Amino acid sequence: MHSFKYLVCALALLGFAAMAKPIGNYPSIPLSELPDPLRSVWKELKPEMNEMSHCATAFDSHSDGEKMAFRCSIHIKMSAEGERRAMRYCEEKRVEKGIKMPCKLVEE
Repeated sequence: MHSFKYLVCALALLGFAAMAKPIGNYPSIPLSELPDPLRSVWKELKPEMNEMSHCATAFDSHSDGEKMAFRCSIHIKMSAEGERRAMRYCEEKRVEKGIKMPCKLVEE
């Protein structure tokens, strides 16, 4: 019976660890590859973010703000939901601005 309790605890811990990691199968882009204006926005938002927060971006230009989309899901309790929302918000802005590059999750 003791080993069953340990197994249940171990599985619960694995479940919690999996929730903290990005889960979705979305494309990503390193923060270092973002244009300077987008990196600046990310740095401004970073203090509000937690481990579940995610940002997504798409850009066709490194200098024209009209050809950049950057959206975040900051106050969120589940990582996977943060990813989905950031990607959805980014996709809406990408289509609105006519940006060709697909949205990607920003990785630190």
